[in-house]
Amino acid sequence: MSQPQPQALLVLPHLRIQNANAIASPLTHGFPSITAFTGLMWALERKLALAGVALRLHAVGVVCHHHQEQVTHGYVRSFNLTRNPVDKDGSTAAIVEEGRMHLQITLVVAVSEKNTPDTASVLVQGNQAQWAEWARIAGETLAGMRVAGGSVLPSRAVPGKRVRPWMDIVPDDPVEAASLFRAWRRQWLPGFALVGRDDLLMGRLQQLRATHAQATLLDAWLHASRFNHQALPSADGMPAIDGQVAWGDPFRPKGSGWIVPIPVGYAALTALHPAGSVRNARDATVPVRFVESVYSLGEWVSPHRLQSLQQLLWQAETDETLGLYRCRNGYRPLPGQDGANAATGAASDWDDEEAYDYT
Repeated sequence: MSQPQPQALLVLPHLRIQNANAIASPLTHGFPSITAFTGLMWALERKLALAGVALRLHAVGVVCHHHQEQVTHGYVRSFNLTRNPVDKDGSTAAIVEEGRMHLQITLVVAVSEKNTPDTASVLVQGNQAQWAEWARIAGETLAGMRVAGGSVLPSRAVPGKRVRPWMDIVPDDPVEAASLFRAWRRQWLPGFALVGRDDLLMGRLQQLRATHAQATLLDAWLHASRFNHQALPSADGMPAIDGQVAWGDPFRPKGSGWIVPIPVGYAALTALHPAGSVRNARDATVPVRFVESVYSLGEWVSPHRLQSLQQLLWQAETDETLGLYRCRNGYRPLPGQDGANAATGAASDWDDEEAYDYT
């Protein structure tokens, strides 16, 4: 997937989020869905427009520096829940399970300028003061918003780190852009960036179909979402002298990466309903469609392993024909440097026509 080159970068570093939503979808938990951050990006763009900041926000990247899921620790974990006040008749109120977590994250947003014929461009070299002002407004605006359902706390000073929002121009020259990106990514350490790995899901499906011809994408996703321990053969193929058998997951060898199941968007369940025809819809001025979550695989990668800005960013895509609303990421591992690909025989081609079944 190719992404357009952004004019500039808006970075909101080391945001402290309290009680963010830890349940990303009906089947996953542990980190907010990437759709929460694309939704935040669009909401921020609308608020910036009201504040007079003429920026268009295109894509967002997420780097997690710290996370603390609010759960009880042990072999079996459960969410820490709150006891709600009693009902008006004095009876005990029902407990609604809510997953919460505390986060420290950096948001990297690709932006461009909303140019008009009678105004000069601001996103050019020499306008650093204007960039700093726009970044300050963006940071103050975000401080009053919800991030994945959580509240934004004041940032703490971090020795050697920039904790205030900042902007910079993305050079047109690829060599200069790559050099500048290497300087940017050092500021996001220590941390891990969430990137998309659709290729691993297709590779796991091919691996399963080698022994189970009827395996589906759901089987492959569930298989890749868990540890599949089995007895591993010795290096020389001969039984061990002491009778000891090594156990492990052949699909997760050393160096295969931190692979996780993630929701990446939504697939339509119904046709579009006219605006105002569905009761209690959030916005009665736009058409409404019922959807379900779409899942894929993601990987947590240290920012210093990213080769370009496009590998970090997520952008939303819409396919009206398939009824597919999902987020795409431009990450592609370098040949020979991806242990997960070697273990699963990952496919490089991903066809939505084959990957989603709406029958």
